Amino acid sequence: MRRRVLVVDDDRAILDVLAMRLEAMGFDVTATADPATALAAEAGRFDLALVDLRMDPVNGVELMEALHARQGRLPVLIMTAHGTIETAVEAVQRGAFDYLTKPFVPDELRAKISRALATRRWTRDRERLQALGQTLASTGVVARVLDAVAQAAVDATEAERAVVFQLEHGRLVPMASAGTPPPAWDALEAGAAAAMDKGVPVTRAGADGGTIVAAPLVVQRGPAGALVVETAARAVPDEDDLELLALFSSQAALAVRNTYELERLRSGALAALGRMATEVAHELKNPLAGLRLYARHLEQRLARRGEAEDLELAGKIAATVDHLGGVVAELGAFGRPPELQRAPVALAALLDECLDLAQARQPGAGIEVVRAYDAACPAARADARELRKALLNLLVNAREALVAGGRLTVATAWAPDTRTLTVRVEDDGVGMSEETLARAFDLFFTTKPEGTGLGMAIARSVVERHGGALAVQSRAGQGTRVVIRLPLDAGEGGA
Repeated sequence: MRRRVLVVDDDRAILDVLAMRLEAMGFDVTATADPATALAAEAGRFDLALVDLRMDPVNGVELMEALHARQGRLPVLIMTAHGTIETAVEAVQRGAFDYLTKPFVPDELRAKISRALATRRWTRDRERLQALGQTLASTGVVARVLDAVAQAAVDATEAERAVVFQLEHGRLVPMASAGTPPPAWDALEAGAAAAMDKGVPVTRAGADGGTIVAAPLVVQRGPAGALVVETAARAVPDEDDLELLALFSSQAALAVRNTYELERLRSGALAALGRMATEVAHELKNPLAGLRLYARHLEQRLARRGEAEDLELAGKIAATVDHLGGVVAELGAFGRPPELQRAPVALAALLDECLDLAQARQPGAGIEVVRAYDAACPAARADARELRKALLNLLVNAREALVAGGRLTVATAWAPDTRTLTVRVEDDGVGMSEETLARAFDLFFTTKPEGTGLGMAIARSVVERHGGALAVQSRAGQGTRVVIRLPLDAGEGGA
């Protein structure tokens, strides 16, 4: 893409000559004799600045520092006469990349500009790749990695937007995006399909004179999607941009590949854990029932005697036994889930029922509930009892994350082209940290004092046994979004 250069010099003749030379070198030049105008230019858009050292009322060093306050890594070349080289060296010590002496020597001008741009791009791209590597290493949440890839692609290539497409059930689905929303998805999807077909990055015409660049996400089983960016008009991607996009797409592909491998390992581990959970639940069920009976009997005896202090202690024992009984019941449900009894289920009615139950369990005064149901949604072929269990857990979690004035949004959508039903549960509550999100489906992991740590795992198990998928997105302090996708034509029965 064309590099953007800012030139500031109060000598109009030098300013015009520099602008002409830089434009001949292929740069997009913003030239001004007024430092205030330079500072008023769009922040964060320049790749390089050439600033005269001696200007009034703001000198070049002061202007450079003001520019760095808005764009910290902007390389600045200080322009100076021979008599002020010592001052220019001081400017370098204060943050300038280098200095240029007047009158300019063309080869020196070209060489120092090239070195400044190369250093800036190398530093920036290295940081982006390091950040992506850290994200990939620190979280097993593929959605978080794909978000980071999309954002890095926008930042590094300075594109208008970036989208990560993933192939699901024969259709390209946008899984993450950054930048401005696209005016139309068709062109981006077509670019993704072309990149997957050729197996290498491709470019094609975008909207309003821009350019679409797409790089395939290649995993062991072949192309699994594509990373697509779209530039603004007249911003033509260069070889560096294509190479960088290919690097970012490989990071996204690695995340997808790791997800496939983790799912394979998880399936085997969960099968073994399910068998063990069934055995443990069976062994604990009867002793806990006896303890519950003894605790209730003790409560009744102490109540008749009027021993209030001991009665409170007995109540705590009974409550703890009840909690353990709940854990055992969930262990049994996880270890040996019942066979699905499918029948037509109206999602809107089921969600309304679950919302009422969630409110009864977690009242949460002052919470706004928004229902956004798609009237076109057909009845789902599902086990209402099992699906209710999963949805209720998600809704209770959402209400627990909210404070007075918070909003809970429950929405459904129908995609006739893929014959997929979508349920979205979203809150603007406390959200989750990256560590908590990465462990959201871990068995027995909970942030609640009275939680069992099984609810999310069971919810996902229910959805997957219906042939669907459950995904969670969350940021600390910004809320949580849970999306359930259910295929309308999933097979009958269940594990």
